[in-house]
Amino acid sequence: MSIGAVVARPGEKVSVVGQRIGSSVRRNPLAAVGIALVVIFVLFALFAPWIAPRDPAFINLPVRLQGPSHTYWFGTDELGRDILSRVIYGARISMLVGSCVVLTSLALGLIIGSIAGYYGGAIDRFVNVVLMNAFLSFPGILLAIAFVAFRGPGIFNLVLALSLGGWVGYARLVRGQVLAAREREFVEAARALGASDARIIVRHILPNIIQPVIVQAAIGMAGAILAEATMSFLGLGVPPPTASWGTMLNDGRAHLFDAPHLVLFPALAVMLAVLSFNFIGDALRDYLDPHSRIEAGI
Repeated sequence: MSIGAVVARPGEKVSVVGQRIGSSVRRNPLAAVGIALVVIFVLFALFAPWIAPRDPAFINLPVRLQGPSHTYWFGTDELGRDILSRVIYGARISMLVGSCVVLTSLALGLIIGSIAGYYGGAIDRFVNVVLMNAFLSFPGILLAIAFVAFRGPGIFNLVLALSLGGWVGYARLVRGQVLAAREREFVEAARALGASDARIIVRHILPNIIQPVIVQAAIGMAGAILAEATMSFLGLGVPPPTASWGTMLNDGRAHLFDAPHLVLFPALAVMLAVLSFNFIGDALRDYLDPHSRIEAGI
């Protein structure tokens, strides 16, 4: 038997992965919608100065509160600023804050959850019973509001505030996965060969438990975007005149009946961003779960 019959070539592996992704997309067309929306929002965030038709902070009082038209596609706000440009620039804040919150929470959750799950004993009891339950006893949004109210608004403080309670979900998930993985044969073999605890965790355990963590991160991105919009709506997000979807919602609620487009378009942006990451999270869960792939024949 030739080696080529046993070992798949790199091109064949890519082809198999492509077939699985294509089959997953066909089974779940909402995943394709989510990916397309995320790509659009990322392009808005990266190329906002070139995509936005106008300066989002330019005040033009003679055209204030105009409805959607061929000149202003999304209309203008109470200061005559172009809502379309502000929605495009608002994607920068949502994508930046959401990504930073997820990365920070994920890093903390991986570290704390891995240590608690791998070593167990008193460390696990302290992390699980004392530390995690202490953070879970406070609603995350209230903890973030208190932190930003004390530290002051700004992107850095906002990311820290939302990460304060965001890491707990990742830590609990990682802890449970590590508790199961540390008893498996490949971990025992690595330990018998003299591998250090750090090497066992990083090189052997984490790669085998990362799949549910990726799904959690995708869904967590949706939660982070919604939390950022909530904080900005309460006046605890980025300071003006920086465009933010939550700030636009707060500014537009005074004109909800005479100029509803002030609320409609930023609300749609928040809704579509949250839905897109939820769609992607559901698709990743189906794709990364081997039982789902077997049932679907992919």
